[in-house]
Amino acid sequence: MKYNRAAGILLHPTSLPGQYGIGDIGPHARAWIDYLASTGCSLWQVLPLGPTGYGDSPYQSFSAFAGNPYLISLEVLLNDGLLIKADLQDMPDYPSDQVDFGNLIPWKLAVLDRAYRRFQKLDDPEMRQEIMHFRAQNAHWLDDFALFMAIKEAQGGISWSEWPRPLRLRDTHTLQQARREYQDAIDRQVFRQFIFFRQWLALRQHARDNGITIIGDIPIFVAHDSADVWANKELFFMDEEGQPTVVAGVPPDYYSPTGQLWGNPLYRWSAHAKTDYAWWLARFRSVLEMVDIIRLDHFRGFAGYWEVPAGSPTAEKGRWTPGPGKKFLQVIKEKLEDLPIIAEDLGVITDDVIEMRDAFELPGMKVFQFAFWTDPSDLFMPHNYTENYVAYTGTHDNDTLLGWYRTAPAHEQDFCRRYIENNGESDLVHKVLRVLWGSVAMFTLAPMQDLLELGTEARMNFPGKPSGNWGWRMDASAMNDNVRERLQELNYLFYRDRSKTTG
Repeated sequence: MKYNRAAGILLHPTSLPGQYGIGDIGPHARAWIDYLASTGCSLWQVLPLGPTGYGDSPYQSFSAFAGNPYLISLEVLLNDGLLIKADLQDMPDYPSDQVDFGNLIPWKLAVLDRAYRRFQKLDDPEMRQEIMHFRAQNAHWLDDFALFMAIKEAQGGISWSEWPRPLRLRDTHTLQQARREYQDAIDRQVFRQFIFFRQWLALRQHARDNGITIIGDIPIFVAHDSADVWANKELFFMDEEGQPTVVAGVPPDYYSPTGQLWGNPLYRWSAHAKTDYAWWLARFRSVLEMVDIIRLDHFRGFAGYWEVPAGSPTAEKGRWTPGPGKKFLQVIKEKLEDLPIIAEDLGVITDDVIEMRDAFELPGMKVFQFAFWTDPSDLFMPHNYTENYVAYTGTHDNDTLLGWYRTAPAHEQDFCRRYIENNGESDLVHKVLRVLWGSVAMFTLAPMQDLLELGTEARMNFPGKPSGNWGWRMDASAMNDNVRERLQELNYLFYRDRSKTTG
């Protein structure tokens, strides 16, 4: 798929301002879209939008299809008559610059349950018809997800692999009994999903009306503790008791001598192929109902992935195993009639990955922070970009631009200063933005933290750090005229805002 030259900002909804402890998809998200459009940017990139589990990571979700209830706007629920002001009076005193997930989650779920109880009492046949339609349209994933979450709640939140054996292995009679016993909890889960998608799709329409394209994210792997694995064990390498036999990771390298042990179960690709990749096709379609373009995480894993025996303490003892390759992408392309995909091709990329990416003309990624390890021939140097790339100052996994510069080795700092003609931190961010915006890359994006010239304190994620990630939030004052005017000028000068150019 070919795109016009454009620019945008990476900002997950949890980072938006607001008074209820976490950024959400209500009025502040609409204001963000309005502000983004006013800058001449036409791209908004978000992280995965699923319900977060372990470590509050968007990349460890209870479902590859469901939405994150923590993103639901309480203000919209107030306007819809599903909450009243009294429902919010017990809100703790949350910080405005961080998400305190540990305290937020129980309170917000309790408030959503109050909204559900009010919905049960409301005489609103139109909304009841809406929710029935939503339930029928999404039954292929929603039925299993709602049951999974209801059982998890009844089991005290433990992983499904620790549930009693009949539940763990989905004994038919036991599941029928669970559906009867947990009917109210199941209906609560359906209600949360209905509200999330109702709000998100309204927000997406607002983005479209303002010329904003939303870039979403599909993690290649899913969490073991997810409805997807529990309900589809045959699609993963699992033993008879529901435990993975092999797990995902990456091998040792210069930066990680023991590799990275992710622990996600691995796909039994032969089983997926027999169904013509039906589960993956449903996943793509589901995400494309929420976003316009997909960043396909760990793209190299579709060519080949690092397989580690389950129970290994590190990722050192593993092996490279072939992925589904071009056949998989060909099937998806034929079914979707296109591939609106950005290939996350970072890390050690082999020829077969490049061949697969280029065979489907998928844009890859370039990260400015990776450019200064070697010399001017490095392919991450902006002068070496080609058009079919998306250029970033950094991603959600990197330090901020200023944080990176302050901690980079002296030779990288020197190389960077010479490259952008800068003496130090002063004006560093602005000059980097000019270099990227002026490159031939079709898209350029920067995390909002970089536009605000923030340091490491605003970092979104530190890979390998088990907690304390994903919490950064921006103040409403960040959407100011100074940032707007800087972006307007960049987008005009480097032809990334077509509406403000002629010829």
